[in-house]
Amino acid sequence: MRHTPHFLMTDVDEVRRLIDANPWATIVSHTDAGLVASHYPFLLEHSSDDELVLVSHVGRPDEIAHELGRHEVLVVFQGPHGYVSPAWYPPEQFVPTWNHVTAHCWGTPEILSDDENFRVLGELVDHFERVMPEPVSLEVDEETARRMAKGTVGIRIRVTRFDARAKLSQNKAPEVVERIIAGLRGDGPYASPALADEMARTHGLEGR
Repeated sequence: MRHTPHFLMTDVDEVRRLIDANPWATIVSHTDAGLVASHYPFLLEHSSDDELVLVSHVGRPDEIAHELGRHEVLVVFQGPHGYVSPAWYPPEQFVPTWNHVTAHCWGTPEILSDDENFRVLGELVDHFERVMPEPVSLEVDEETARRMAKGTVGIRIRVTRFDARAKLSQNKAPEVVERIIAGLRGDGPYASPALADEMARTHGLEGR
């Protein structure tokens, strides 16, 4: 990402919050055949320290295309983002921007055993089903689920470094920030309530 020190997000817990709320990620690998990118949901695995540990799966033959386990990969998580119109600025400020919350995570994937992969698949399903009125689990038909799981490869990535940014108009005056939030909460073409909430949280303006 562009070098913008004043937007850096260095708190591991904040990165965890971003990943937990936005689990759909892009995996990028630099392979012998060139760059390869795929998209999969990730979960955070509980860790006893400040380590970030990601778990997921890929569908075969993506594990071959990415050469998983042979080298480092980049996993990109993207939170709320959107266009910020100068219509929300004072008249003398006329250059628009794009606000976003993003994290780049690097690590070398560890290939999971079949049993571990099935466990992670079950946790993924349970994670997303938890908000449904009648959650569905792989335990409904474990034999069929295990058979289908053979078409996937589970991975664990211990993040060795990350580069996270929260670019949320921190360089704007408080009254301008409030106007941007109001614009994002409106019904115009660039409305983005999620981005407005993220800005309000960062600037201590929850409820506005």
